[in-house]
Amino acid sequence: MGRLSVNLCGIELANPVIPASGTFGYGYEFADLYDIDCLGTFSFKGTTKEPRLGNALPRIAEGPSGVLNAVGLQNPGVRAVIAEELPKLKKVFHKPVMANVSGFAVDEYRDTVALLDAEPQIGWFEINISCPNVHGGGMSFGTDPKAAAEVTRAVKAVTRKPVIMKLSPNVTDIASIAKACEEAGADGVSLINTLLAMRIDLRTRRPVLANVTGGLSGPAVFPVAVRMVWQVAKAVSIPVVGIGGVDSAEAVIEMMAAGATAVEVGAANLVDPFAAKRIIDGLPAAMDKYGIGDIKDIIGGAL
Repeated sequence: MGRLSVNLCGIELANPVIPASGTFGYGYEFADLYDIDCLGTFSFKGTTKEPRLGNALPRIAEGPSGVLNAVGLQNPGVRAVIAEELPKLKKVFHKPVMANVSGFAVDEYRDTVALLDAEPQIGWFEINISCPNVHGGGMSFGTDPKAAAEVTRAVKAVTRKPVIMKLSPNVTDIASIAKACEEAGADGVSLINTLLAMRIDLRTRRPVLANVTGGLSGPAVFPVAVRMVWQVAKAVSIPVVGIGGVDSAEAVIEMMAAGATAVEVGAANLVDPFAAKRIIDGLPAAMDKYGIGDIKDIIGGAL
């Protein structure tokens, strides 16, 4: 397809740049700003089986090199996404889209994927296993290899489309969780999700976020994300999607050198709504600067 193209779990992307879930809505919100068909694809807003109002306000806090969020998976629920959001998207995006799915129990993940599976525009499922497992004492699925594998198997049983498991960085050994997902049938893994963090208002002596803690994203997490992508890419044979603090073409190349096949852009979209387009436009010059003829040649170059 060209020097920027990559193959992600059997589907060709014109370039490796993917706006991350939670930072790009359901896509059509950005279509008034630029032609979003320039994207490799994007991961739409985290969708659950039932509608969610999300957490109490305030939900956002700034940090010195990033942003904390505790939105709480606010979304209209999978049936409304199918009936209302995807038809709007189809008018402005003419490529396969990545469906980000969240849940609080294994059957919620399974049921949501089963409903979305019939939608022809969905190319991949990105399964967010960083949410609290309220049916199991509050433990996050993504911190337990057995739980991560259980969700993977349940989702794979109801779809033939590629399943990419989105991993939490709030663990001691992320590679072991990635391997558990691979052994359970995952077609790929994406990482990292946000790092658990908090801020305190010195005037009130209280946490800034109503939820007390939130997820840190932005430039501060980039070196952590590169390290974890590198560790996971060494441990598994399935594709890795790198996420965390990516805000430039050079950062995309660095993440791919660590082992990523494609790269998601998150918080940068909140700062600059043109970030993903800017990064794609800048990739050819950055590749020329570092002597990269084809973007696929850099994948895993540092392993």
